[in-house]
Amino acid sequence: MPFDQNSSRFGTGCMHPRGLSRRGFVQIGAVGLLGLGVEHLPPLQAAADDWQRGPIDAKRRVIFIFLSGGLAQHESFDPKPDASEGIKGEFGTIATKFGDGVRITEHLPRLAEISHLWSMVRSLTHGTNDHSFGHHVMLTGRSTMPAGFNPNQPSPTDEPSLASVVGAVVRSRNNLPPAVVLPEKLIHRTGRIIPGQFGGIMGSRNDPWFLDLSPFDPNSYGAYPEYGFDHQNKPQKSEQRAFEPLSLSLPAELSTGRLDRRLGLLSDFDRQRADLDDWASNVSSLDRQRSGAVALLTDPKIRRAFDLSDSDPKSLDRYGRHSFGWSCLVARRMVGAGVPLVQVNLGNNETWDTHGNAFPHLKNNLLPPMDQAVSALISDLAASGELDSTLIVMAGEFGRTPKISHLPQHYDLPGRDHWGRVQSMLLAGGGVAGGRVIGSTDALGGTPASRPVTPEQFAATIYQSLGIPQTLAWFDSQDRPHAVYHGDPIHELFN
Repeated sequence: MPFDQNSSRFGTGCMHPRGLSRRGFVQIGAVGLLGLGVEHLPPLQAAADDWQRGPIDAKRRVIFIFLSGGLAQHESFDPKPDASEGIKGEFGTIATKFGDGVRITEHLPRLAEISHLWSMVRSLTHGTNDHSFGHHVMLTGRSTMPAGFNPNQPSPTDEPSLASVVGAVVRSRNNLPPAVVLPEKLIHRTGRIIPGQFGGIMGSRNDPWFLDLSPFDPNSYGAYPEYGFDHQNKPQKSEQRAFEPLSLSLPAELSTGRLDRRLGLLSDFDRQRADLDDWASNVSSLDRQRSGAVALLTDPKIRRAFDLSDSDPKSLDRYGRHSFGWSCLVARRMVGAGVPLVQVNLGNNETWDTHGNAFPHLKNNLLPPMDQAVSALISDLAASGELDSTLIVMAGEFGRTPKISHLPQHYDLPGRDHWGRVQSMLLAGGGVAGGRVIGSTDALGGTPASRPVTPEQFAATIYQSLGIPQTLAWFDSQDRPHAVYHGDPIHELFN
């Protein structure tokens, strides 16, 4: 039987055709994937029973902030002020509350002020300098290139995104989707849809929910309207872009016929909900849980709960009246309402790809809105008492080269190129102890000098924070087992 890319089975409660329960899925998956024997079944059965009852703390959530393009480690969390002029860059540094004289770039003052609430990994590493594969690596937590990988579009052989895995194995809460991506899909200005964001080998049925709050603009970078810019300093019209909470983009299996239209503005709700109900009543393969999630998200009461137009002006000012701030504020509301995983794409069109004009653009257009929005998110969750149960992680597809370079044919001023060998990552909440630095880089900031951390360990940290057992596996349509975990969590982050 050929592989059906639109179908898979999971060790999360659905019954196998031969009668195996979730418990059987976990046992078979762990034994087959981890090379274990029958003597290991009792602890696996216990793990399965625990998972059957749900996570220990049903309020566990994750906000995954993704900086498409690649954040420069030297200009953020791993400055090298003692390096040569061609390495250290133009920025000064600022003290933190980490102790031991740990400093970060001077252009992240708000994060420095609350650095007792977050920690960082300075030694995240993988082997690619390519944007597309780098996205795939970090969005899926898998370092190996899949067969048939296409850098220009998603493929059914891609690994499933973190959001797809979580959406498959974590129960929904309050009828909301288990995993949401906002404010837009990651698309390059050429129209290239970035691989790694979708269900991949799980099938399009398991694509995450995309909340398309920000219609794609091939000429826009940064946190519009206040911080919109162009890497080559071309004129921008980012103030014309719209941010429309909440506009729901349906998964691929729903985007047929009358449902080819996305769920849009409030004025369209009645018509589109009728379309959805009519379609669902005639298609037996529709996932009923997702149908309920769509129905709830199209409820005007839920819509109003996430409508930023009625937000406290002080909250808007604290997060920032720009797309980075709006995105983080919506993410905060989504996890507060019960969505276990929210991925926030801070910048489309590979916004953080600072090959040239890097220092003025980072100083004036990129670091300030990120600093404002992320520090507000961390502080807000800490003040409400929800930070302990909410993990915030921030990373990109790779870091930037130690050596500053200049491409005068494209840019007026220098920058840094792609660098998969090392990047810095921020983590806060979800049991992560604040004020810790995991790993280090060499004097140039180019390679890990201690405690290299892999994308698999990064993904495992997210899964652990959601209470997902390390023994859990999911099965595809041909009953082939696939492990959720492919590495150990970053244990040094936790008490």
